Amino acid sequence: MKRRHTHILTLLTALLVALTAYAGPKHLTDSTEIHFYQSYADYHPDYKGNRQHLDSLLNHLSALEDSTTRLRISNVSIVGASSPEGTATFNRGLSERRADTLSTHIANTLPVVPDNIEIDGIGRDWAGLLSLVEADPNVPYRYEVMTLLSEIVADPDHGHPLVELKMLEGGIPYRYLYDNVFPRLRASSVMVDYYVYNRLPQLDRDGADLFSPALPEPRLIATPEQKKDRPFYMALKTNMIFDALAIPNVSAEFYVGKNISVLADWMYGWWDTNTHHRYWRYYGGDLAVRWWFGQAAADKPLTGHHIGVYGGIFTFDFEWGDKGYMGGKPDGTLWDRCMTTAGIEYGYSLPVGRRLNIDFTIGFGYIGGKYIKYEPYGNGYRWLSTHRLRWVGPAKAEISLTWLIGHGNYNSKKGGRR
Repeated sequence: MKRRHTHILTLLTALLVALTAYAGPKHLTDSTEIHFYQSYADYHPDYKGNRQHLDSLLNHLSALEDSTTRLRISNVSIVGASSPEGTATFNRGLSERRADTLSTHIANTLPVVPDNIEIDGIGRDWAGLLSLVEADPNVPYRYEVMTLLSEIVADPDHGHPLVELKMLEGGIPYRYLYDNVFPRLRASSVMVDYYVYNRLPQLDRDGADLFSPALPEPRLIATPEQKKDRPFYMALKTNMIFDALAIPNVSAEFYVGKNISVLADWMYGWWDTNTHHRYWRYYGGDLAVRWWFGQAAADKPLTGHHIGVYGGIFTFDFEWGDKGYMGGKPDGTLWDRCMTTAGIEYGYSLPVGRRLNIDFTIGFGYIGGKYIKYEPYGNGYRWLSTHRLRWVGPAKAEISLTWLIGHGNYNSKKGGRR
């Protein structure tokens, strides 16, 4: 009798221990942060340790789905954010695209299908900026910055918060924040809510776990290989003023970051009807460095207002059956016969299509060099006189049709796809 009681007590104790071990699944939360390039929403695994951060989270979750425990992911929350520069509308859309991009990637790499994935884009992360400033003693005028940011966080829609931040203390704090703090705000946070269940050794006749809840089978999908190239913005242009004058031309402009672009152009028209002593020849090129500013430029590179400096060389030969004008030395190279030009410029690049802009630019500066006057004489030409040109004033005009090139380098509103 005692032996039977002993067996019953042993079985009850074992069952109690097993049920105790199983009962009460652990509810846990893990998180990580993925960073993005400025104005970009593509996931780049090699940027700021993104691969290591995401792999650490995924490997930890995968380790929980083993022979002794089972994993149920109840919720995945992904919140996209952006740094404050740029318009509120643009940053809201950018943060939503960042969250959506990461949602797709996360859904395909989690070890277990989640019950729910929530995504949100908060736009300008003023609260995150305030936290970073509070933790950074090197921020210039730190107390004044924290005071302003606290007011913005309390009422982000009041006034013009970005303008106020830029103007604070002559822009000194803003320049520090732009270079040292803003990059940390261009991120999406990932928070995974999950339960961990202990497995029990008891199996039914079919070998199924008697006590484990019905969970979806693990889905292991290899992480797709991502492009590692840095984002870039480029434009190819043709100046329609020169096109109308039968001078073919092409320009290439590259955005190099921090609202700066560099541009190089070349033109070449070499037309003549020698029997009638008619010439229309022009060729040369210039280089320019541009700084982009204003609301449109903040929304997207290579759009909106720009100012810059330029310099170039060119030569010409114009004659219509009477007197002709030739830049530089006859029969020399471009370097022998070139005119030079340099100055400052202002322009505006207006979106007219998804990947098309029209760039209006005018330049003021200097044009100088030698040129000669000549006239037809028999079967040849007679040199009449040599002159030197020194012109200061309007020296450049451009109405360029611009083709935007590069991943993400398109207009999302004016003239483009809505």
